Amino acid sequence: MTVRTALAPAKINLFLHVGAVDGDGYHPLSSLVAFADMGDMVAVEPAERLSLSVMGPFGAVLAAEPDNLILRALRALGETTGTGEPPLKVTLDKRLPIAAGLGGGSSDAGAALKLARAVLRLDIDEAGLEAVAGRIGADGPMCLRARSAWAEGRGDVLTEAPDLPPLPAVLFNPGVPSPTGAVYRAYDRGPIRGADRPAPPADGSVAAVIDWLADQRNDLEAPALALTPVIGQALASVAGAPGVELARMSGSGATVFGLCRTVAAAEAAARVLGAAWPGAWVHATRLGGGFPSTDHAL
Repeated sequence: MTVRTALAPAKINLFLHVGAVDGDGYHPLSSLVAFADMGDMVAVEPAERLSLSVMGPFGAVLAAEPDNLILRALRALGETTGTGEPPLKVTLDKRLPIAAGLGGGSSDAGAALKLARAVLRLDIDEAGLEAVAGRIGADGPMCLRARSAWAEGRGDVLTEAPDLPPLPAVLFNPGVPSPTGAVYRAYDRGPIRGADRPAPPADGSVAAVIDWLADQRNDLEAPALALTPVIGQALASVAGAPGVELARMSGSGATVFGLCRTVAAAEAAARVLGAAWPGAWVHATRLGGGFPSTDHAL
């Protein structure tokens, strides 16, 4: 029996500009999104019925959830294609922290959708698959693509950013959740900045992109810090790590990323942060740069 596996990469908002909530309860945004070369692993194989088993260092929390985003996405796929609930066994190796601003659930669902199409040989194109992914949330289509992109509107208006170079980075999560809904509600009570899209950097080098990003912002950072002060400590620690040129929170938190000029610098920063915060989740990685798909059969 063929088992297909794929990486569900962590999503990073390199900047995140947020506007005022609209009448439907959504916030317009502008963001440059990049995906890491690490994340969760999803495996899919034919079975008699749809099932999901969760393992890994962060699997215990999700194992008790009856309506995981993966299951919602696959049921939506069955409805769209008219094939009914997909008869698949799905295994999720949950390596990314929960409620961490990394798009983990949406990325897991996107990987599962692509694998399900391959395993079941479904006749649905990329546009159709993106429409299914959009039913599970605004991040769905971008996480299905898992490629660097400008994201606007509700996060569903995507323009690919192939010129974004691979950015060496360290990812740091202090071990606390940062619930998205609560952060947005806190943002609504404070000053609203606006979903402006900046002109792209004139130079595509790593150094120039880091300098350009320093002029941008994450509008959810201040409300997230107000709700979860340890994020501020995480930001200070990452900013002070050797070789880190820019530290910023991703998404609604609590994960912080630090951009470096070289992979060696990112790895050194990860070692220092890991030693200083033994209970934290710390990884060196690369963001963007068009990483090859890891979808393969076993």
